[in-house]
Amino acid sequence: MPNDKFLHIYLNDHLAASVAGVELARRAASSNEGNPFGDFLKGLADEIDEDRGALEDIMDSVGAGKDHLKQGAAWFAEKLGRLKLNGQLVGYSDLSRLIEFEGLSAGVEAKIGLWRSLRQLAPSDARLDAARLDDLIRRGDRQRDELEGYRLEAAEVALAG
Repeated sequence: MPNDKFLHIYLNDHLAASVAGVELARRAASSNEGNPFGDFLKGLADEIDEDRGALEDIMDSVGAGKDHLKQGAAWFAEKLGRLKLNGQLVGYSDLSRLIEFEGLSAGVEAKIGLWRSLRQLAPSDARLDAARLDDLIRRGDRQRDELEGYRLEAAEVALAG
């Protein structure tokens, strides 16, 4: 049986990160509305939000309460991250898009790590649904691969002109 104390902390850390990830994806989608980046980001934001819901379901199944302070801190940190320099005095730039894609890439990679860690525990913890975790891993792998293509396109636009 896993160490529930550490499992609950781990799940709450990932839940907090998912709050920031959803906010970042929705903001990026809004900033890119009407272009191919925006269409992709809108779908990704919806999927990240669905993945957050799947994480909450897992938390419920293992009896992990939600740490609202961590979630609030993550939400605030994402808002603070909007103040980064992007080569313009005000507004959105091509560099903003690239940095957002890199942040989303890091988040998706961390989420895949979460699903794989839980999948490792599933055979010894009946509270974890191995088949559902396999689906989430496949979805994360697809998200990562699609995101990388758009990230590289954003890099070309931002850095090559």
